[in-house]
Amino acid sequence: MRKTARPEALPVCAVLLAGGRGTRFWPRSRMRTPKQLLNITGGATMLRETVKRLESVVPPWNIWVVTNAKQAAAVRREMRGSPSSQVLAEPVGRNTAAAIGLAAIHLAHEHGDALMAVLPSDSYIADAQGYRKLFRAALELARTPGSLAVLGVPPTRPETGYGYIEAGSPSATPSGVEAYGVSRFAEKPELKVAQEYAASGKYFWNAGMFFWRVSTFLENLKQFLPATHGALLELEKSIGTKRYAAALRRIYPQLESISVDYAIMEPATRTQGKPRVSVIPAEIGWSDIGSWTAVYELLAGETNANVSAGPSFTLDAAGNYFWSPKKFVAAIGVRDVVLVETDDALLLCSRERSQDVGKIVKWLEEQKRPKLI
Repeated sequence: MRKTARPEALPVCAVLLAGGRGTRFWPRSRMRTPKQLLNITGGATMLRETVKRLESVVPPWNIWVVTNAKQAAAVRREMRGSPSSQVLAEPVGRNTAAAIGLAAIHLAHEHGDALMAVLPSDSYIADAQGYRKLFRAALELARTPGSLAVLGVPPTRPETGYGYIEAGSPSATPSGVEAYGVSRFAEKPELKVAQEYAASGKYFWNAGMFFWRVSTFLENLKQFLPATHGALLELEKSIGTKRYAAALRRIYPQLESISVDYAIMEPATRTQGKPRVSVIPAEIGWSDIGSWTAVYELLAGETNANVSAGPSFTLDAAGNYFWSPKKFVAAIGVRDVVLVETDDALLLCSRERSQDVGKIVKWLEEQKRPKLI
């Protein structure tokens, strides 16, 4: 049975999505050690860095993670301070609407209602303090029943690999922060369209950072994805019982595989009346770190610098990224190269082709080489 939370006492909960594989980070990223479980930028894993950014805004016992069954044990080891029961393992992948829905029914079961922040677990944010300020402002917006809020990143280039958010008129100033009504969510554009978006000043990158009340999300799920909503309510009945694991295996594969952007956010912007969806511009030094080139650009202190995870010597070499922490790397006369070494594999590619690394994983799957993936 659900608990009932007083509106003024809604707990703040964060749901981290950590089920991706990060194939473009092969050979370091594998099925059981994906991008979010690696120290891609140095120091702690990306998942731990995400949790650390939340320390003053979300208590650790209110942080939940949705991952997959193969990664669940490793994720639980990373989530020190959070109950292991709050790492939710999908038996099969069903995209973000189902993953968020799974977390939402657990939060509803635990709290009755709550403020819910949905965040990727593998992004980089340079301005953590500024991020927390906007985080609190988004929660303030989300406190209003029916309100959906998203952080939008001002584009720094005409990127074709991200979805975009078109901002309309100013709608609110939570905590003194300007928020705008969302006119629409746009799919990943062609280059010409991306150039128009970036130049307009009206579009933001959709970084997948959403805020709402649990009750608001479930109401929207019921409206726009009723079959998934009904199946999740059936699953909720078994939470906390011995029947839960079997119910999850039976029910979860039946859920529609669709992103929350397509399932909830886009149709919510098309409803009549006052905008239900708001965007807060977030100039926070965000990067999804989607390739080895992105890692190089983040870590390189200056143009054409060489970046190495271990000891190295370079001669007439520039713009290179080396990950070989256990071996000395010597490079002569090479430019803009990525070199990544693990115990069983070696990647060598040009920086400009690092987006194609995922094709290696696809080939290995076709060749039935599971030990390498």
